[in-house]
Amino acid sequence: MQLAELTWPDVKARVPDTPFVIPVAALEQHGLHMPLATDAMLLAEVVRRVDEQLRDRVIFAPVQWLGNSHHHLEFAGTMSASPRTYLDLLADMLENVLHHGFRRVLILNGHGGNITPLKQAIFETRQKLRARRDLLLIGASYWDFRPAGRLGAEFVQDAVGHACEWETSMMLAIRPDLVKPFDHLNDLDTGYSFEPAYRGWITRERVPAGVESPGHLGDPRHASREKGDKLFETFAAGTARFLEKVIAWDGQSWEFPS
Repeated sequence: MQLAELTWPDVKARVPDTPFVIPVAALEQHGLHMPLATDAMLLAEVVRRVDEQLRDRVIFAPVQWLGNSHHHLEFAGTMSASPRTYLDLLADMLENVLHHGFRRVLILNGHGGNITPLKQAIFETRQKLRARRDLLLIGASYWDFRPAGRLGAEFVQDAVGHACEWETSMMLAIRPDLVKPFDHLNDLDTGYSFEPAYRGWITRERVPAGVESPGHLGDPRHASREKGDKLFETFAAGTARFLEKVIAWDGQSWEFPS
């Protein structure tokens, strides 16, 4: 169910045990070949497919297009809420949903920069409601819901990057008209050489010295529509399976039913 298409009595009738999903994305640069709304568009397609599978069993809020994207601000057009502002935005959305009586809330993320404030917003909200034992407040990125290991021999990357093989493939599957030529782009590695530590970074420094960043991280040259279809199928199926567990949760236990 799409929240934006329901009346308020429709919503009230679904309180308290219908899972409520808050999809969050971003509006930011996606290299020389992809539109700024890429994250929001890809997440919206995942949500559409999951909604089709679960039908009237889950409520999906509209995709929130504003994210925490300060690391992309050197590129024109990027819109970003600062990390603390974004944290408060997520916390307010959680509090809205809880105020209406829902108890099972998933923030479904579609942008890497949202992950840290997402976790903090969930943590802080839970601490404010310490006396409650009936809340399931959770967050995950849609690409978390995939089988372990490589997705297939046809994929060069084994994880999502930025305007990379995966995201470019997915955009080719839904809006090829918005994808510009990408065969000439170089492979820019998405890894960190500072592991196990985490180093704060901005996008333009994640390239070799002396190279001007085009904005992507990964290798979009290997993208195809067929790969995009497989990625959407994988992520939507995995997200739907997870939401089935949320639906089946008994309302009290620490663990999902086995």
